[in-house]
Amino acid sequence: MYSKNWAKADAKSLPVIKTELPGPKSREYHQRASRYMKGYSSQVRLFPVVFHSGKGCTLTDVDGNVFIDFSSGIYVTGLGHCHPKVSEAVAHYAKQLMNCHDFTTEIKMKLLEKLASITMGDLKGIQLYDSGTTAVEAGLRAARAATGKFEFISFWRDFHGKTMGAVSCAIVDRSQGMRAPGFFLAPRPYCYRCPFNMKYPECNTYCADFVDKVITNETTGQVAAIVLEPIQGWAGSIIPPDEFIPKLRKIADKHKALLFADEVLTCMARTGKMFAMEHWNTTPDITTVGKGFGNGFPVTAMIISEKFGEAIEKISASSSYGGNPMACAAALASIEVIEEENLCERAAHLGELFLKRMEKMKEEFRIVGDVRGKGCLLAIELVRDKNTKEPFEEAGRKVYQRAFSKGLAWVPAGHILRLSPPMIMDDDLAHKGLDIIEESIAEVERELLG
Repeated sequence: MYSKNWAKADAKSLPVIKTELPGPKSREYHQRASRYMKGYSSQVRLFPVVFHSGKGCTLTDVDGNVFIDFSSGIYVTGLGHCHPKVSEAVAHYAKQLMNCHDFTTEIKMKLLEKLASITMGDLKGIQLYDSGTTAVEAGLRAARAATGKFEFISFWRDFHGKTMGAVSCAIVDRSQGMRAPGFFLAPRPYCYRCPFNMKYPECNTYCADFVDKVITNETTGQVAAIVLEPIQGWAGSIIPPDEFIPKLRKIADKHKALLFADEVLTCMARTGKMFAMEHWNTTPDITTVGKGFGNGFPVTAMIISEKFGEAIEKISASSSYGGNPMACAAALASIEVIEEENLCERAAHLGELFLKRMEKMKEEFRIVGDVRGKGCLLAIELVRDKNTKEPFEEAGRKVYQRAFSKGLAWVPAGHILRLSPPMIMDDDLAHKGLDIIEESIAEVERELLG
């Protein structure tokens, strides 16, 4: 049994900066790699550090610099880097059995039973995959098979993956050409920047009612599913009003469509609940899980209501790597750690701590327009002017880079700064990272606004 102090970090001694950042080895290694590697994320383009190792809530680069991690490997390592229970589970099966296609193994059986025991309602029909996109595509195919319909409603600013169906559920980059036929986008709540120029709660969640209008006026009436992220991640941790998702459930039922909650990013205690949909006590017909599901090991799942379980049989759902023994071991160990260490409660506590500090930043700084979050899924939105709310992308880039240069690894999204700390983080380290953000915002505000 691992020691519960395995990831203990002294906040007073962190971060550790030994070189200029990025350091000389980081610059050399990244230059060599980028001769061949193309398509880096904005995280890397803005700060091309090269990491060597991770432990708990810290990352160490190839130059020996130690960073506080507020990114969790892009919402993945919620249990901290290299959690011993997860690492040992993967190592065991790396030595015993790495792959046997989709045959049942003992560890797969145990994972399926555990996953079915924690899902909402009758979400018990499971298929396992190795990427979030693949799980989403399987969910789209299953929705069509279950309903005999072919159209989908999804939402502005949602992100569901990078293959054709998943991309068609989101705003398409113009360079990618057309969206696949049968996919329709509707506005969704972004109360800080309401697409209808209304105010909550006087709006009575008009954005939900508008989905009904889209179905009636834009589709052919063959909607298989309404697809959404319960909380938008890539768009900047945008949380809907409490009425929105229950209203969507009713609209889906009215049109005999399924409700598909893509929880690849929001699952496994990230928001303070095992699944984000629990915040609204709303059970979808299909859900997808990933990212924190295996705490860094590539394992995802598509889960469907038992009454539609036969749909999975119709879509040739198996995959080469989905559900391999290493993946199942990582996922089972991750769920057990969340339960054993009460990480839903811990994530909720950290969310309150972060929001309290972030609200003070909003009051203090001219460029902080909005702050928001649930659990360990948070965001700070930067603006040129609080009255006009003009996005301040230059400030976003500079604050991200400035904080990284001070030893904080985190996530940018243009003028929105995203925070996804590991759920095991202690309060002192959380405050230390927030100190770095506060210092960076103050410096950048003085530089850009005087």
